[in-house]
Order: sequence, then structure tokens, then C-alpha cells
Amino acid sequence: MNDFIENLKFDDKGLIPVVIQDWESNVVLMMAYMNEEAVERTLETKKATFWSRSRRSFWVKGEVSGNIQEVKEFYYDCDGDCILLKVNQIGLAACHTGHRSCFFKKVTSHGATKTVGKILFDPSKIYKE
Repeated sequence: MNDFIENLKFDDKGLIPVVIQDWESNVVLMMAYMNEEAVERTLETKKATFWSRSRRSFWVKGEVSGNIQEVKEFYYDCDGDCILLKVNQIGLAACHTGHRSCFFKKVTSHGATKTVGKILFDPSKIYKE
């Protein structure tokens, strides 16, 4: 059924980068990695499922925070080495820092970093480590 997976080019660790974009606003929310099984799980469940390189385990976006990503569209690029997921972002934010997007650090024309956007939730109340 998922014959296209053979067209994907996973790296030497079996991973492929994934860009996650809000399907209505087109805001880039985050970037993560998938292995082949994460791709299959995402297609089966319609919930964005990734491979954590640091924890060496699968994670479903929102399983802890409730900020789930419901997959609406699945694309891969012309070279087959990057995936684009267009998602319905359920919940306030995609970023574990509490921001809507992980891309909230803007580099100014002078090379300084400026934080844009506001924090939508307190991560310390959600992520207990």
C-alpha cells in the first residue's frame, strides 16, 4: 500500500528530515526526523509520529502536551530526501518551549537574534522531567 516509501532516501542512521507546516496558515511549525516505521505509523494513525534521536524511541506529537498534529497532507521532495507534513495543529503550540512555532528566533540584519511571537503555555507545567 505504501509503495512510495521505497522512493524515500533515509540517511545512514535510517532517518529522514521532516518539516511540519500548519495546513491552513502555512506557518512552519517545527522540524523532526522519521524512520521508516514512523512514516508508516503516521500514515496509519494520521498523527505525526517521529523518531527521537536523543531518546532513541518513537514519539507522537502531543502525547504529553495535548498539542497534537493531525496530518492532513503528506509530501516528499523531488530527491526523496525530505518530507513535508501539512497538519492541523490541535492545541496552542507546536514547540516544547510554549511558542506556536519552533522558529521564533529571528536573525536581524545586524546579526543579532530577536525573539518573535509570544509564549502560549508554561512548559514547566506540562513537561515533568
